[in-house]
Amino acid sequence: MTYRGRFAPSPTGPLHFGSLVAATGSYLQARKARGLWLVRIEDLDPPRTVSGSADLILRTLEEFGFAWDETVIYQSSRTESYQQALQQLIDHHLSYPCSCTRSELQALQNNELEDHEELRYPGLCRNGPLRTTGSHAWRFRVPTEPVCFTDGLQGEQCIHLRDSTGDFVIRRRDGWFAYQLAVVVDDAAQGITEVVRGVDLLSNTPRQIALQIALGLPTPDYLHLPLATDRTGQKLGKSTAATPVNSLNAVGTLWNVLQFLRQNPPDELQHATLNTLWQWAIEHWQPDVLKNIRQLEYVA
Repeated sequence: MTYRGRFAPSPTGPLHFGSLVAATGSYLQARKARGLWLVRIEDLDPPRTVSGSADLILRTLEEFGFAWDETVIYQSSRTESYQQALQQLIDHHLSYPCSCTRSELQALQNNELEDHEELRYPGLCRNGPLRTTGSHAWRFRVPTEPVCFTDGLQGEQCIHLRDSTGDFVIRRRDGWFAYQLAVVVDDAAQGITEVVRGVDLLSNTPRQIALQIALGLPTPDYLHLPLATDRTGQKLGKSTAATPVNSLNAVGTLWNVLQFLRQNPPDELQHATLNTLWQWAIEHWQPDVLKNIRQLEYVA
């Protein structure tokens, strides 16, 4: 079977160091396996999408020497496929409408969460929505048994979704499909054999595997790279105003990425061509040096 990997950025701003680490790790894993590497733009959340950032991301990838093997897919053009998957789950009684709002759930749990954090759902609408009027979300009915898998770097994982997230949203109240459903449908459609991404997405994996099983889709392998953090241990990301990567010095920046990933490129490669640096990186790629490491500090 041909290896098929992917990089799937959200167009919410320019690439930063953390996203370049994920792109590099997934690219090296695919090229080392003599496989294919695809790019998918996850533009499924219009309120968060920044105009022009998808084109900027693709241009930046090209400037760093990344080469994808098939046409770039945009999630915004694939809503029909997500609707078909949702209907399949509904037909099998694995999804149900939910009228609960985030504020209601947060009040029940009596805690404060950030906007991006997800509340554990207590199953209030499992037997029918509490309110029949107004908009509602659709939730996935999670399995009672734990979801277990072996991550390529983080080892054995076993999660009880009932206890961690509860039944989670797969189509939002505003009508947009949720990331969890879309990524599962798209990974299957693109024949992805291994997902390489940051460890901040590790908690999503059991939810995605549960959906794959429910939809009868194959489960790829997973490998979660360490998170790039600042000196305080905070994740480098768009939400923390991380500095966009410098493509004017693509060789130097890529050399820093390889250093961060503990590949130890020779000093002289800081002054080599981009192609030479990539050739060295592919030949010497050893992800195992990152086993069981969840975060690493990056000092620019």
